[in-house]
Amino acid sequence: MAPFDSVTARLILLLAETGSIGRAAEREGIASSAVSRRVSDLESRLGVVLFDRSAHGVKLTSAGEAYAQGCRLVLRAIADLDVVMADFGDGLRGSLRLACTGSALTGRLPELLALYAKKHTGIALDIQEMMAAKALLALDEGRADVAIVSDNYDFNRFEIKPFEDDRVWVLAPPDHPLAASIEPRKDIAFAQVLDHPVVGIHQVGSLNRLLGEAAETAGKPLVESVRVESFPALVRMVEAGFGIGFLRSTSLHLLAGTDLVCAPLAEPWALRQLLVARRKTSPLSSAMKSFIALCSETYVPSV
Repeated sequence: MAPFDSVTARLILLLAETGSIGRAAEREGIASSAVSRRVSDLESRLGVVLFDRSAHGVKLTSAGEAYAQGCRLVLRAIADLDVVMADFGDGLRGSLRLACTGSALTGRLPELLALYAKKHTGIALDIQEMMAAKALLALDEGRADVAIVSDNYDFNRFEIKPFEDDRVWVLAPPDHPLAASIEPRKDIAFAQVLDHPVVGIHQVGSLNRLLGEAAETAGKPLVESVRVESFPALVRMVEAGFGIGFLRSTSLHLLAGTDLVCAPLAEPWALRQLLVARRKTSPLSSAMKSFIALCSETYVPSV
């Protein structure tokens, strides 16, 4: 059997994640034909079919699932070995690969990273912004050392610590029927806002998941008048009168310069946290230890 090819292994995992040869090729900056050829050559060498192909994309077969899991194990081992070897040096050099959500980058993370970079000038920072689910997958596959994500996911495989408290707020134009009930320093019940059309946010985001679950529990699904892909766009659409919207407290700075009114939701589920997470089985490099310690030292719980 030919030696393990880490490039092809990463392509297999990327195909499994995206379900598309075109999207995988675009992410890697290579031709779609090169991706197809690598997969076909691997299937021929192994004597198995790794992907079911259709007009809708590609999907792992049972053999593909087994091979992808093996790729994750090997790539994690390689990443972990790099971490172990880095600490044989003087500990003043190395890298920190951070996967984080947009909410983290609009909160206190940029200032904390600036402080970290000033204290650890020899540590190269690799910061990747992605959805929480993908950030945790990056940890699983050894593509990230630490992730900062929202708290409504399965963290059984990860060691977690609080990073930042992050409450859910409702916002509305000043002439909206709900506006009279909104006071910045007074909580508002989720039930009070459920009857109003909502400007929705991308379906796979953690905030959308959180609100959808809460609405389902309340027995009254949210009615979206329109859906957007970013929080700045959500604010603009609420300004334009398409409905009310929801933001986490880490994104409230987006309301600067607007006349929108806002208030925090009253329910306990609306008080969330951003967490700093790492894979439990990964070795702790000096760079990871110092970053996680700094996160803990600077975390201030809400009162």
